Amino acid sequence: MIDLVPPFRPAAPADCRRIAELFALASAGVSVLVWTTKANDYPGLSPIEIGEQRYARENTDFSYQNCVVAEEGGAIIGMLVTFAIPQETDETPAGEDADADSNDPLAPYAALEVPGSWYICGVAVEPEHQGRSLGSTFLDVARQQARERGFDTLSLIVFAQNTGALRLYKREGFTVVDSRPVIPHPLIQYAGEALLMTAKV
Repeated sequence: MIDLVPPFRPAAPADCRRIAELFALASAGVSVLVWTTKANDYPGLSPIEIGEQRYARENTDFSYQNCVVAEEGGAIIGMLVTFAIPQETDETPAGEDADADSNDPLAPYAALEVPGSWYICGVAVEPEHQGRSLGSTFLDVARQQARERGFDTLSLIVFAQNTGALRLYKREGFTVVDSRPVIPHPLIQYAGEALLMTAKV
């Protein structure tokens, strides 16, 4: 197990609301769009409440069990969610299939995967707490997680227009290996390109 030191700790079930809020921040609206598409399964809930319910699950990728949070003064100010992207098998659909519906605003993100990598699905720090190396430390945690589980590659997706995050990832050794045009949607806060980046552990 990774030895986390304050302000970092493993997430707990009670953190799911804040995880959903921060994941919405990290994904620039993509997660809110995903949760909106699942509204029929969660009648009467807002997108953030749906995200909270989904992170309250266990033994699935999008679970509090795969999250680390940063806490200050009893408030969660940042979070990291990571999980494995499985290796491709003979039964895995070809990657191009994820691009089949060119009108689906979620298609670009489904297409940008590195099989066999440790995936940084989301990392977020509240704006007023940025500039304190919390993001870099979250990336260090992800590296430790990958090593512990036998992965040699980290992967993540970032919007090209999110220049601050892009600078951080480049500084931390990530390089762009693929990209897709962002399909415009009112809930998605960026245009341009979504970039797939990798780094060696």
